[in-house]
Amino acid sequence: MTEELDLQTPWPRLTARVWGPPDGIPVLAVHGWLDNAASFDTLAPLLPGLRLAAVDLPGHGRSSHRPPGVPYHFVDFIPDVVAAADALGWERFALLGHSLGGGIASFIAAILPERVIKLAMIEGLGPPTSQPADGPANLRKSMEQMDALRRKSTPVYPSVEAAIQARCEGSGLSWSAATRLVERGLQPVGQAFVWRTDPRLRFVSPLYLSEPQILAYMERIQAPALLLCGEAGYLVKRAYMQDRYACIADLSVKIVPGGHHPHLEDPESCARWLRPFFASLTGSPEDKTDNSPN
Repeated sequence: MTEELDLQTPWPRLTARVWGPPDGIPVLAVHGWLDNAASFDTLAPLLPGLRLAAVDLPGHGRSSHRPPGVPYHFVDFIPDVVAAADALGWERFALLGHSLGGGIASFIAAILPERVIKLAMIEGLGPPTSQPADGPANLRKSMEQMDALRRKSTPVYPSVEAAIQARCEGSGLSWSAATRLVERGLQPVGQAFVWRTDPRLRFVSPLYLSEPQILAYMERIQAPALLLCGEAGYLVKRAYMQDRYACIADLSVKIVPGGHHPHLEDPESCARWLRPFFASLTGSPEDKTDNSPN
């Protein structure tokens, strides 16, 4: 059973999909870039005992968009997610993030160690970075994209199936995985369909954090942390991630089958690690495990 919630925050209106009993372990789940709360549809039912709330980030899924002229910076998502936890009435909670959501979750754990009791990430740890010399070009391109948006037309799909095919081709997702994300991410316009997703999310960031700045956040993560990397995913290809791993005091890194969306394509491979990781919060017999998969 799932529930759909509207979360009233001081800023955007956020929506969330929720699984599990009201008295379950509070886990706030944060999806990746251009995805939505349905990213956790196949994984959440495999994690009993949790009250798992997957929020649609601003501009994604069914949540509201930012006002006209306002871009989407990585750091701006952080108060949005904390506001979602506040709207749920959660003073202390665990985090589960995928890709962009993993980066957001890691920064929240760094700045609010008194509230985050555990941190689980899938294919995401900290935000992307860029070379300092690329800064001026990135800022110019971001401004040009913002200016050109009013002259661009929105992609229109004659059917849901056409949109699913486009998502498969653009991301390499299987048909079944893309279907879950697309069905939540589309809205009808007459007899056709368009994305709910805010097109501004595709803009180049006008400013990236430097790697030393990111490492400063990694050093401040106190909660026990688990990172799951797809064996054919993004993180295993990025050597600089080793420095991020080394900065986190209590981090376990595990490799699971699949690419960038292992939790959606092969959820059981992720659940084998996540179940014992979160079970230690319940005081159950699984608390004595060594986090080895079943």
